[in-house]
Amino acid sequence: MKMLATVLTDTGKVRKSNEDSCLWDDDLGLVIVADGMGGHAAGEVASRLAVEVIREQVSRGLKTGIIPVFGVPAPHWSDRTKLLAAAVNVANDVVFRASQERFERRGMGTTIVAALINGERVSVIHVGDSRFYLIRAGRMIAATRDHSLVAEQVAQGMISASEAERSEDKNILTRALGVGATVDIDAMEPTVRDGDVALLCTDGLTKMVEDEDIFRMVKESKEPVRVCQSLVGLALERGGRDNVTVAAGLIKKERYFDRMISVWREKILKRS
Repeated sequence: MKMLATVLTDTGKVRKSNEDSCLWDDDLGLVIVADGMGGHAAGEVASRLAVEVIREQVSRGLKTGIIPVFGVPAPHWSDRTKLLAAAVNVANDVVFRASQERFERRGMGTTIVAALINGERVSVIHVGDSRFYLIRAGRMIAATRDHSLVAEQVAQGMISASEAERSEDKNILTRALGVGATVDIDAMEPTVRDGDVALLCTDGLTKMVEDEDIFRMVKESKEPVRVCQSLVGLALERGGRDNVTVAAGLIKKERYFDRMISVWREKILKRS
């Protein structure tokens, strides 16, 4: 399987700067979305550093076959999931060290959600409240659970999901990348099929747009560019109170991409 993806980010209508960072690397099959936090633009530094380091580590690992010795991977994880997890742990170390070097960056950090195509699976790593959804055959599955105070309270039955949405504590994270010397990550390897859509986003989307509307937008068009434009646009229409970043990836069989390359080559030859 391969992924045809697009990423789109917007500052929103309230914030003066964009502390989100994102990346789509077609050669690696890697998508990353990060939502930084910290004063004096430190959040922007944290999210950008995390994205750059993860990409660099994944690229090096895929080329050399060497997985960095960072973190403790689960023995049942595939090599690609172990590599992505190690890359996130390296990024945590880099961001944390950077936060200690300058006083104004103390406490900076970032959420992270990253997906690496892995044959008929996709390796997903997640820290914080940025999310990964998988849309397939009329269903949308929220594959990640927010690392936030209210999400923990909902999981323990202390409050309802509707109460969590109204809670003043809904912005309090229980985990973030770079705020400590080590970080706990969640990893998963969902199976993917031809025609699935992988969706990664920051809370700038999910706090403005309900899951039902996200699902409706994806069903209307699976084309990644349109999905990103529609969802970011809807978040802005509904207030745009935060930076908003969306990445959409259409999963297709490799022969689809081979066919598309042949079509493009024919068009180029005709023009010449």
